[in-house]
Amino acid sequence: MQLNQAVLDKKGLQIPEAPAPVGSYVQCVRTGNLLHLSGGISVTPQFSCYGKLGGDLSVEQGQRAAAAALLNRLAVIQAELGSFAPLRRFVAVNGFVNCTPDFTDQAKVLNGASDLLVELFGPQAAHSRSAVGVASLPLGVAVEINMIVEFDPAQL
Repeated sequence: MQLNQAVLDKKGLQIPEAPAPVGSYVQCVRTGNLLHLSGGISVTPQFSCYGKLGGDLSVEQGQRAAAAALLNRLAVIQAELGSFAPLRRFVAVNGFVNCTPDFTDQAKVLNGASDLLVELFGPQAAHSRSAVGVASLPLGVAVEINMIVEFDPAQL
């Protein structure tokens, strides 16, 4: 699978360096031909998003936060595999949205990550997904995303 760098360039985005864990965990566990990625938050060197959807943040701001969290996860994949070439499939994207109790647009917020993923890798990047509203997230961020991806070990 190849990343469409032109999409990143057009949007003024970049994949950051893989972030270090901020707790007692690892960013990624490789088992068989799957990578299980820990939760990545909506903070990159280019963009940070803190706060609650349905309170001080709009759906559009939440979508940008979801895209930032996705870029963090892509950084971990790239660090683990060396490139995106070994990727076969984005299996699952699970998103957590820091929101008020009455906020119900978690799925719209997570579209910021899902849509970007398909723009970057094409229709084969379509994936299963969960979008869950939560009362708070680490450091007060707006969005956290974890993922499961499949890769081809022969291409490592």
